Amino acid sequence: MTARASPALPAELTERQKSLAYLTLMVALVLEIVDVTIVNTALPVIERDFGAAAAQAQWVAAGYSLAFALLLMLGGRLGDAFGYNRLFIGGVAGFTFASLLCGMSATPDQLIAARVLQGAAGAMMAPQVMALIQVLFEPLERVAKLAWVGVIGGLSAICGPIIGGVLIHANLLDLGWRSVFLINVPVGVAAVMVAWRLLPAARSPLARGIDGGGTMLFSASMAALLYPLVRGHDLGWQPWHLALLIAAPVLLALVWRRTLRRQRTGEPTLFAPELFHQRQFSFGLAIALCFGAATGGFLFVFAFGAQKLLGFSPLQTGLLHIPFSAGVMLGIAFLGRKLVTSHGKWVLVGGIALMALFAGGTLLWIESGVPFWWALPCLALAGTGMGMTNGPLTPVILARVDRSHAGVASGLIKTVQELGMALGIAVVGTAFFAGAPAGEVGAILPAVAAIEGLMLICFVLALQLPAPLFPEHDA
Repeated sequence: MTARASPALPAELTERQKSLAYLTLMVALVLEIVDVTIVNTALPVIERDFGAAAAQAQWVAAGYSLAFALLLMLGGRLGDAFGYNRLFIGGVAGFTFASLLCGMSATPDQLIAARVLQGAAGAMMAPQVMALIQVLFEPLERVAKLAWVGVIGGLSAICGPIIGGVLIHANLLDLGWRSVFLINVPVGVAAVMVAWRLLPAARSPLARGIDGGGTMLFSASMAALLYPLVRGHDLGWQPWHLALLIAAPVLLALVWRRTLRRQRTGEPTLFAPELFHQRQFSFGLAIALCFGAATGGFLFVFAFGAQKLLGFSPLQTGLLHIPFSAGVMLGIAFLGRKLVTSHGKWVLVGGIALMALFAGGTLLWIESGVPFWWALPCLALAGTGMGMTNGPLTPVILARVDRSHAGVASGLIKTVQELGMALGIAVVGTAFFAGAPAGEVGAILPAVAAIEGLMLICFVLALQLPAPLFPEHDA
């Protein structure tokens, strides 16, 4: 294979080269998704090595998800405007460099900054994966390729904590937790090299520009919401923390007004406001936000609590995720997607109830003193509930969305899910750290209460969904 002076066109690539290009896209997808959850297993070790505060540990996890969520829509628009291959290569290169910075960090603040940079680079890289699959393959070929995207993405998310535990236990080259980040470097370099030679040049013919002001306003609103939630307890809830919390919804209202105004004048917008006129989309998006927060909070507290309160090693904590992962795959493959067409919203209602009951039971086990094997069925059933809900949720949200809005709607769903993860780590993590230092029975109850509250909101919202979820089932 010879180097190219310029990116190839799809028709110039052989089937083998297309397969290599697709494999490169999947490698990048795995890197981005795994790095959301892999760090949970490493956080207690990072906290101990640095002597970091609890809030700093939260920001190591939440900073990545927040940066990713806030810039995801911008990454998609930049790919449309400047070329999917260019943004993908730049995103992977930035992600690889940020991973190197994470592994070389000497202080908690340096690590947090590197994680934010990593999340920002991931937001440039991730939206281009689906776009490039559209460019590389014919319509019939895309069906199988996109199906594998879902399977690989799901496996990556649930295997992150397991991989993290194995890497820390192996302690390659005496790197400890740093190997969790440094392992991305050789993989990322290889991905950039292959992508540079094989990914076709393509951009959207309908690209209309970027709403930079709207992106900045939205980012400011989320920062105003999350910063006091994470640091408020640690810093003693100063008046300016409350001022930020009050400012967050005001800034969101300004984003909405700006978007409506720019839509009327024909200018580029951050999202399509008309999507929210569709009731199923709005309620589904709210479920995605709250369920993402509950799930992100649960996984964060479970990994942290097993090590901090029970004294489990990172490897033992990672292996404890196996029954949860098996349950997720069962819920996605055999329950959620197969039953949602025949049982509608009740699949979501049942999945939320299952996750709420057994996620809470798993966390209560952490300080109950009973043998660890009691937690295994709780973890498996909690994972099943998660799979039953997450598996069909995106198709349900998009079911009545006009196809002309499918791209921006999908980006909005991913953004909301990532924001939910960051919000969950902030809210549930703060509740956990507020109770855990007491060292008494019931110290984990604030975290459980926060998760159950979020699940209750999901449950009520799911009940409001229409009975036939899909248009083809309408009478």
